[in-house]
Amino acid sequence: MDSFWELIEKCRSQAQSPDEQLTWLRGELSRRSLTEVVQFQVCLDETTHEAFTWDLWAAADRIFGGWCSDDGFCYFGLWMVGLGREAFTRAVAEPDALAETPEVRRLLCSPREMWNDDDWPGWESLDYVAMEAYRVLSGVDDDCDEAFYEAVEAEQADGPESPRPLGKRWDARSAEESARKLPRLSAMFALRPLT
Repeated sequence: MDSFWELIEKCRSQAQSPDEQLTWLRGELSRRSLTEVVQFQVCLDETTHEAFTWDLWAAADRIFGGWCSDDGFCYFGLWMVGLGREAFTRAVAEPDALAETPEVRRLLCSPREMWNDDDWPGWESLDYVAMEAYRVLSGVDDDCDEAFYEAVEAEQADGPESPRPLGKRWDARSAEESARKLPRLSAMFALRPLT
């Protein structure tokens, strides 16, 4: 897991935008072995599963203005990985700590409607970068996706992952509960009225 985070941290220092980071990461992974590429995906899956909690989903709900879809939450977890190990670990332990990250603070500079792809707290493409590197290394342009996912599954720890987030579900739209559980994020991100 340390090598996974070292690669993420180096990626953060090498490029600014998510697209530049993906290009750098894809190139770096493409210079490694197929086994290392598969291990990267295994570590990514394990790491994002740590963030699969109702408390973090509520934090995402708050940041997104009161609603975060299933897919949006998955992409939010990938985006949190991109924040680096320290920020990710703090957020998993205390979701309200996201309020201290420069990436979240930058979101306050413009209304949600004006957030661009570089601002948006989601990073779906990170979930495909290892598969793209695997494709380059295997020399197969098409139809390597199944082989990649089979290799990842073979490397993953035994036991099914929980299909539901960990912890107890609660409503981030509740002003009282949000103020108690996410005081900083609640103060930073006002909810949109229900229509």
